[in-house]
Amino acid sequence: MVIVNEQRKLSASLSLIFRCKISCIFVLLTQFTLSLVPRFFAASPFIVQFALSGLVLLLVQTLCGWCRRLLGVRASAPAFVFFNILFIWGFYIAVVRQAVSSLIGGLFNIEVAMIIIGLCSIMSKDPGLITNEFPHLDKLVEGSELGVDPDNENSLSRKRVRYCKICKAHVEGFDHHCPAFGNCIGQNNYFLFIVLLVGFLATEASYVACSAQFVGKSQNFDKSQSEVA
Repeated sequence: MVIVNEQRKLSASLSLIFRCKISCIFVLLTQFTLSLVPRFFAASPFIVQFALSGLVLLLVQTLCGWCRRLLGVRASAPAFVFFNILFIWGFYIAVVRQAVSSLIGGLFNIEVAMIIIGLCSIMSKDPGLITNEFPHLDKLVEGSELGVDPDNENSLSRKRVRYCKICKAHVEGFDHHCPAFGNCIGQNNYFLFIVLLVGFLATEASYVACSAQFVGKSQNFDKSQSEVA
């Protein structure tokens, strides 16, 4: 029995490693495609570049999803999110940082650091899991809600409780299960979820602005070099 459990753990670990590798490949493909936007649309306004980046990201993610289904492989969504953030930060520090102002650079670093802290928090934070100590919990089925008990203001039944088939648990204030964060979104982490969404948009906007600045300076430098030559 012990050997069987060890084999299962090993198999699960190998499967997780493989899915993380697939996620890393998709991250590289996504970031390479996004890098083409400021290079080919450097003369366009920032808002146009930002909108194009979002469109390209959606298109690449759709194509990656088709490829995964076609090849029959699975990726880790939380790993994909983390690798994206780390790749962006690493590329900024290694390449882009030299071309942007200290103010924009400092703002971008703070945004990325807060995003990473927020990701760690939402992945580990209890979304509002409910234990079996509450009455009538066993009557809840997938997708159902507890009714309202008007005689008890502190009753759990006054709040929405639903069953998540992925986490296999009842969650108070259940909104949905977020694959990107690998956790349910419930009463305890809903606000953090909204903050993270806004943070992702702000970070992406800052990264596009930094990349556009870098590409613009690079092109100006190339022009000056060619004129000197």
